[in-house]
Amino acid sequence: MRAREDSAETDFFSLSDDSTVTRFRRVRIAGTPDYSHELIYAARSHSGSPGVNFLTPLRVAGHDTAVLIDRGWIYSPDGATVEAAKWRERDTTFEGFVEEFPSPTGATYVSRPNIISRLGYDVVAKALPYPVAKTYVVLLGDSSMAADRIARLKPPPLDEGPHKSYAIQWFGFALVALIGAAVVVKNSGNPTPHRV
Repeated sequence: MRAREDSAETDFFSLSDDSTVTRFRRVRIAGTPDYSHELIYAARSHSGSPGVNFLTPLRVAGHDTAVLIDRGWIYSPDGATVEAAKWRERDTTFEGFVEEFPSPTGATYVSRPNIISRLGYDVVAKALPYPVAKTYVVLLGDSSMAADRIARLKPPPLDEGPHKSYAIQWFGFALVALIGAAVVVKNSGNPTPHRV
């Protein structure tokens, strides 16, 4: 995955459909953003603040299939409401990395179907009037929060994560249980005499 992140940018449509080999690949893609069918990915946090991500379909010349691009995050007090038209960009060429949909099934707000509460390929495909690629592109750029621009997302860190601390924690629990059991067994063999 690190090699894919560090690889040279390539054309999105030259990649395989297999997300296991294309995830995190750096890509460049050019087309026309379809803001009339833009989706809002609700309840996204950034540096502890609530907000939303913009999921914008990109129509690419010569291809019937659109590509969803995650343009990044902006602040929203309730994590769902945003004036989307204010955040449209003039760019037509985008750079980012390929990401797979977290789930085949997703969910939207009942009263607002363009607001996604759980991202899945099915809700995106249902919301768009044309075919959409099975993977999407997360745009790269400045990820710092600002009042006048979208904060781009960072690739997920490729590290060991919290596994080591979890292992130490659970071994600690096991040790406490063993010592506690030994103390109980030892005390049950030597009952305390009762005084009258």
